[in-house]
Amino acid sequence: MNTKKILEFLADLANNNNREWFQEHKETYLECKKDFEQFVAEWIEQMSHLDPQLGVLKPADCNWRIYRDTRFSLDKTPYKDHFGSFVAAHGGKKSEWAGWYLHLQPGHCMFASGMWCPEPDLLRAVRTSVYDNSDELEELMAREDFRRYFTDFDTDYMLKKVPAGFPQDFVHADWLKRKAFTLSCHLTDKEVCRPDFLERFMDICRAAKPINDFLNYTFEEM
Repeated sequence: MNTKKILEFLADLANNNNREWFQEHKETYLECKKDFEQFVAEWIEQMSHLDPQLGVLKPADCNWRIYRDTRFSLDKTPYKDHFGSFVAAHGGKKSEWAGWYLHLQPGHCMFASGMWCPEPDLLRAVRTSVYDNSDELEELMAREDFRRYFTDFDTDYMLKKVPAGFPQDFVHADWLKRKAFTLSCHLTDKEVCRPDFLERFMDICRAAKPINDFLNYTFEEM
């Protein structure tokens, strides 16, 4: 993947987010899009060794369109300033299952995994699983490969209090306050431009897999 070219295009797009500029640079966009799709195809192939269910996915199942839906937004800029892909069983970007996310944006590249704001019944089931199996989750988060990249679930979306039905003095009360069960880590532009980026990125994916497996067990218990 020519990540440097992709990041340069996205940086230019962020400074010229209008249809006239985009049409003038449509050929460059299509080249970057094709390059990103090829990378995601290789990523899916590697991920299929971790979970055969992922092998049926195509880049189109996982990659988000660059075109923004501006109908209900005050921000009327027509294009996203990043490339994003979510690899998850049962539908890719449309899946409710925990999966893996790659975000390419100049200065803001990142890896993320897990479940982002699941619907209420699933969220309740995940919280119950976390409460009932907190010892197992502690062990998973103590693993050396996990600690290399993460410390805990992200704290972007949290309640102020433990939700009803769970003890307020639970030792891991913060886990129960989560509305999203995600892990993330920043990637530098230099990292994503390295020729061995996929190999290094797969190390992060493997480190996150036990947590995704833990979250996806919820579907078997619902």
